[in-house]
Amino acid sequence: MTHKIAILGASGYTGAELVRLIATHPSMEIVALSGDRKAGMAMADVYPHLRHMDLPALCKIEDIDFANVDLAFCALPHATSQAVIKELPATTKVVDLSADFRLRDPAEYEKWYGKPHSAVELQKEAVYGLTEFYRDQIKTARLVAGTGCNAATGQFILRPLIGAGVIDLDQIILDLKVAVSGAGRALKEHLLFGELEDNSFGYSVGGKHRHLGEFDQEFSLVAGRDVRIQFTPHLIPATRGILATAYVQGEASAVHYALADAYMNEPFIKVLPLGQVPAMKHVRGSNFCHIGVVEDRIQGRTIVVGVIDNLTKGSSGQAIQNANLMLGLDETAGLMNAPMYP
Repeated sequence: MTHKIAILGASGYTGAELVRLIATHPSMEIVALSGDRKAGMAMADVYPHLRHMDLPALCKIEDIDFANVDLAFCALPHATSQAVIKELPATTKVVDLSADFRLRDPAEYEKWYGKPHSAVELQKEAVYGLTEFYRDQIKTARLVAGTGCNAATGQFILRPLIGAGVIDLDQIILDLKVAVSGAGRALKEHLLFGELEDNSFGYSVGGKHRHLGEFDQEFSLVAGRDVRIQFTPHLIPATRGILATAYVQGEASAVHYALADAYMNEPFIKVLPLGQVPAMKHVRGSNFCHIGVVEDRIQGRTIVVGVIDNLTKGSSGQAIQNANLMLGLDETAGLMNAPMYP
């Protein structure tokens, strides 16, 4: 059976990544692509690397016949998604790639995003889309909220450790190196080549990054108590990828065992032998996450390193992984391509 797919916001990076991945999916067919500012244009004119595909032209969302859509990927900006999704037919399954439904508490959403949520009932319904930890709920969900890419990377390396009780919950430091595509396709002065090339800098420093809302929510849920980590992301002159380094108080052997045990049967998460560390290029363009554990020279402290591709495992690949479950398909369908190297 082929499932009919719409991608709302197909002209952005995550929308284009969805198209690229669905191109080899055995059970999905793209029937609608929206891109309001580029409505009427061919996808090949917006993204020439997709010109080999037979795709519908970009259109406005209101021109899509959702009676012919089984599942919609919503790759729209924050705040726009909630307004659009609440108007979609209740029969249409939705995977949202924005931040609009990630936080369960409306007060937390307003705290981190600066405005009240306009679709609170849907917010209550949404299932958090970290697939490896919410698989059963995702299978029966109508609306799944994709995680932030930074939040996904940090959770992959820390969540099992919090759950297993092998680290000090009050001594967690998380440092991220984030590629520029995570900031989207819109023109921004600090993202110009002349500004970013040969440069790197921290942003949202001092507990201001919005993905901290996800860390607070999820880590506290797992621990059964408030957990607040130190977290600083750094923008680096790379196109795609995230490298997360966590510094924790806990024995390396116990940390490694907890991660290896948690991900033993996970198709997309690979825990390396103790002492080895991954690199961003090891997962580029793929839905894989690689994790390494190294014993620190300070006794009782451990360094955990995780890498993902922010556009794939951190966003569009994760979205397809969730959609596969929602549609009753093999979770890995369309996602087992090897990473691109070099």
